[in-house]
Amino acid sequence: MIFERTFDILHHQTQTNPQNIMLCSKSNGHWKKISAQQYHDNAEQFALGLLSMGFKPGDKIATISNNRPEWNFVDMGMSMVGVIHVPVYPTISEEEFEHIFRHSGAKMVIVSDVALYDKIKPITEKIEALSHLLTFNEIEGAKNWSIVLEKGTEQKDEFETLYKETKDKIASEDIASIIYTSGTTGLPKGVMLTHGNFMNNVAGVWDSFELNPETRALSFLPLCHVFERMVNYLFQAKGVAVYYAENLGTLAVDMAAIKANVFVTVPRVIERIYDKIVSKGEDLSGIKKVIFFWAMRLGERYSKANNNNIFYHWKLRIARKLVFSKWQQTFGGELKYVISGGAALQQRLSRLFFAANIPLMEGYGLTETAPVIAVNHLSEPGNIMIGTVGPVIKGVEVKIDQDGEILTKGPCVMKGYYNAPDLTAEVIDEQGWFHTGDIGQLIEDKFLKITDRKKEMFKTSSGKYIAPQAIENLLKESIFIEQAMVVGESEKFASALISPNFDHLHMWAHDHKIHYRDNKELIKNPVILKNFQKEVSKANKQLGQHEQIKRFRVVREPWTSANGCLSATLKLKRRVLYNQYADLLRKIYAYEADQENKGSISFDGE
Repeated sequence: MIFERTFDILHHQTQTNPQNIMLCSKSNGHWKKISAQQYHDNAEQFALGLLSMGFKPGDKIATISNNRPEWNFVDMGMSMVGVIHVPVYPTISEEEFEHIFRHSGAKMVIVSDVALYDKIKPITEKIEALSHLLTFNEIEGAKNWSIVLEKGTEQKDEFETLYKETKDKIASEDIASIIYTSGTTGLPKGVMLTHGNFMNNVAGVWDSFELNPETRALSFLPLCHVFERMVNYLFQAKGVAVYYAENLGTLAVDMAAIKANVFVTVPRVIERIYDKIVSKGEDLSGIKKVIFFWAMRLGERYSKANNNNIFYHWKLRIARKLVFSKWQQTFGGELKYVISGGAALQQRLSRLFFAANIPLMEGYGLTETAPVIAVNHLSEPGNIMIGTVGPVIKGVEVKIDQDGEILTKGPCVMKGYYNAPDLTAEVIDEQGWFHTGDIGQLIEDKFLKITDRKKEMFKTSSGKYIAPQAIENLLKESIFIEQAMVVGESEKFASALISPNFDHLHMWAHDHKIHYRDNKELIKNPVILKNFQKEVSKANKQLGQHEQIKRFRVVREPWTSANGCLSATLKLKRRVLYNQYADLLRKIYAYEADQENKGSISFDGE
């Protein structure tokens, strides 16, 4: 293992290249750059401040913030004195905030801005053990996090010896963080991850990607997301300059401005980028439009296995020159690769990006595995297979259980769920194998392929298994479909609820002179419904008879994490959706108002 504890990364960087730029954030249109030495000094100052305030190893501090250098300062500062970091998504419900604060026993909460401060303050006032609420931004009437830094500076002489003694005692197996899984049902569970969990994961992917102090990475996934956090540790360990995007709306501008070489993402963001690219293509006319969509169709047939013929490669060179080269310009012109995780990636998107000479590589893992289990990579030939999540990383074992479930073992597996030994025992067996809950297979004894979530698979009344996630991803290949949920447990056939891509649908309706007052009226328009039927039929052609969607309903609302339909990691909250659309589901399967399916569809909660 390269590093034993997270903060060993900072010691390494300050010893080898203290002036190397590590963290960058944008303010008033200008990038503020922070060196390794400045990063270390801020973290150490925060650590000393915590000791002066009476914090001890094992105490917890929660942060709720956007991506910013300060997040890293407090993260590393906590780890230096054994305080456990509890990073929290800003988009969860008030009930979940309160649950996490109480369950973790957090003594301090740090929020980024006034909106979060106003939301969190009434919750913290109800929790006696929570004695500090601080902010990163300057907010009138609120205590700023800088007071901890000031205490660290003022009382450094008094607490420096304790600081060094405390830091030296911290071991690889000590808990660095408790991350509450967003979950798709019920209240979140606290995943205990140690310093060793994170650092072993960094070591496992160390040789997989070309990274060095000349590399520029754009970071925009929340740092409370275990995937982004671990990758940030990897970037920092390699000396990469990490630039934090202002927000999702500025991605293209920020990426072009810094000429990003790499970023990590989730499929939903890639799908959004793809939708915008297609929309621009739709705006073209004449021969330009014909060439654009010819290139897109060509790209979807790309094979990384290099089994496309010579004629295909000749056409691809033309497509890259006329169409795909513009993609690279949009990303700043120096993008080397993109890594996707967190959910299943549509194969055609990976093929398209590879065709555009921007390798889009899929990986796989869970919060409980810190997180990476497998990932496609370019370190040497033969480590990429589109449609899989790649080879298992170094130091991790994987086996497929008799029922198809993926089991994994290794130093990345969590210590357990916080204050929940019973739940821990349900997922980690006596032999130490973690049961992922995902169904998959090993192809060529090397490449891991995920087929579905074990708990989400269901049987129709005829006894045929349905893997909904694969069908949902197929439906989402349509630019008209933002989200889809496949249902049908114990029913005669599979059906789907469809949430449209309203941005595209509104433009399409305008172009086809379809008039409507609101989304409710729009989705009932016969022309619109006929178009959705066409998209569903297209997907059905790629499915077995028992998997095909026989009925569907289009809903008038977008599904987001803000309205509770998606988890913070943008996965479907199936139970929430089942309950929200209870009446619609009854109509699909022709139930009366007082009837319900006793299978997977629950209309009144868990």
